[in-house]
Amino acid sequence: MACGCSSTTLAEKISWNCSVFVALMLVLSSCESNTSDFTSQMMLHGSVTGNISNNNNKACDEIYVVREGETLQTISEKCGDPYIVEENPHIHDPDDVFPGLVIKINPFTNRG
Repeated sequence: MACGCSSTTLAEKISWNCSVFVALMLVLSSCESNTSDFTSQMMLHGSVTGNISNNNNKACDEIYVVREGETLQTISEKCGDPYIVEENPHIHDPDDVFPGLVIKINPFTNRG
């Protein structure tokens, strides 16, 4: 009987530890997504405000995060890069651009 009790106790401890681990992972994953959303927003805000105050004929940073309502056409016009699709092989369909997509920008004025 003592062996049955200890294996039940061991099973309960393992179950409890697994439950705590799953809860911890859920909390951490929630924090991670909020952190990445915050980081993305700060990158967007920093690139916009930095470019307005920094007048050096560079419309956008080299790494650009697509915002809500933007298309490759509007980004191309805004950043001065008519070759966004060619420079970003991960974009398979130019019409399938979504907020959060990271693209490389190479403004036309920097080409030699």
